[in-house]
Amino acid sequence: MIKIIDSNKNRIKRHQRIRNKISGTASCPRLNVFRSAKNIYAQLIDDEAGKTLCSASTNDKGFTEYGGNCEAAKKVGLALAEKAKEQGIVDVVFDRSGYVYHGRVAALAEGAREGGLNF
Repeated sequence: MIKIIDSNKNRIKRHQRIRNKISGTASCPRLNVFRSAKNIYAQLIDDEAGKTLCSASTNDKGFTEYGGNCEAAKKVGLALAEKAKEQGIVDVVFDRSGYVYHGRVAALAEGAREGGLNF
């Protein structure tokens, strides 16, 4: 019998393993990434209070281009870093959510670093 691999189920397992090790605070929030086929989303999360401090995505009103490529991911990283600076956030913990650190996830992280976030 052929076994079908559920890649999203495996990603969720990796995400749970990562989340057991990292946590965000108000002074050093968690930068969470979610990518779909057409869009990419990023949030800064305070896990102690259970609140999202700021977020950016390719679905935002000011974003008009296609959201499923590396250029869009880099712009989302820059936008998130700009919003974080307004709130006085500089240090974050990067949570790749079980995705491989490659392509759009790496581009978003690179954009966030260029925008001034440290992780």
